[in-house]
Amino acid sequence: MKIAVVGATGLVGTEILKVLAGSGLKNEEILAVASEKSKGKKIAFKNGELSVIGIEEAIQQKPRFAIFSAGSSTSLEWAPKFAEAGTTVIDNSSAWRMDPSKKLIVPEINGAVLEETDLIIANPNCSTIQMVMVLYPIHKAYKIKRVVVSTYQSVTGTGVKAVEQLLNERKGIFSGPMAYPHQIDLNVIPHIDSFLENGYTKEEMKMVNETVKIMGDDAIRLTSTTVRIPVIGGHSESVNIETELPFELSDIYNLLKKSEGVIIEDDPKNNIYPMPINSHGKNEVFVGRIRRDNSIQNGLNLWIVADNLRKGAATNAVQIAELLTNKFGY
Repeated sequence: MKIAVVGATGLVGTEILKVLAGSGLKNEEILAVASEKSKGKKIAFKNGELSVIGIEEAIQQKPRFAIFSAGSSTSLEWAPKFAEAGTTVIDNSSAWRMDPSKKLIVPEINGAVLEETDLIIANPNCSTIQMVMVLYPIHKAYKIKRVVVSTYQSVTGTGVKAVEQLLNERKGIFSGPMAYPHQIDLNVIPHIDSFLENGYTKEEMKMVNETVKIMGDDAIRLTSTTVRIPVIGGHSESVNIETELPFELSDIYNLLKKSEGVIIEDDPKNNIYPMPINSHGKNEVFVGRIRRDNSIQNGLNLWIVADNLRKGAATNAVQIAELLTNKFGY
């Protein structure tokens, strides 16, 4: 089975290769795909290396899957061409997420809706994925009415240039590449993606719209503030929810303990709670600081952390490929 990784030289593409190296997909042949200027470049994979090829060559090889992490414009242009060749595309960009004809998938939540005819599948936004992984089991049991989320997002969500800017600024270098309109080191920037006419950013509206689509309930009301912080390795979220049905905290703990891919870290007396420094390189979503919001009826506060390059992107995409392989016997 051939798997093409489109955007293999980027931060997420590199992480996809790492996840593939340890995945349950057997006998795979990996095609590392990138722009023409990267053709021939060598990339480490398992105990060897891959030689980067161009996108047209990859299509000609008719891989079973093409996992895209090369931006929306590349996905819009090339995903349909892979699909025409019979390849199933799993796309990490925002290109197809809100397309009503495309499915937006978190395997643990709505993977069952996938069919063999789905040739372009959207991977949700990293911030959305980690949040819905925790919210969905609570919603099923107690029906969530409203969500207020504030994010604290790693610079890795922006890419290599942002990591370089942060590291340069920590060395006192301010003349290098700038991924942000302001200094990021020793700073917090309440601005992710571009601003819209309603005063929210695209990132904030992604969380609103994608959550409703993934959870399959447009009655959920959600508002979001997304913030970039000087951290490498994981996104954090403060999430406040209100449910229709009353709950006991012990039942919330039991629900989340049973939820695949979710780990509770919640022992404040011993200084145990989720932190991005501990989530780095891990595939799970971590939740802690679980407590009632006594200002409203049926209110709950949560602190959710995950490596945005893993479950927020690479891991979720590879899990979709694994699910399809198991379901349809590829």
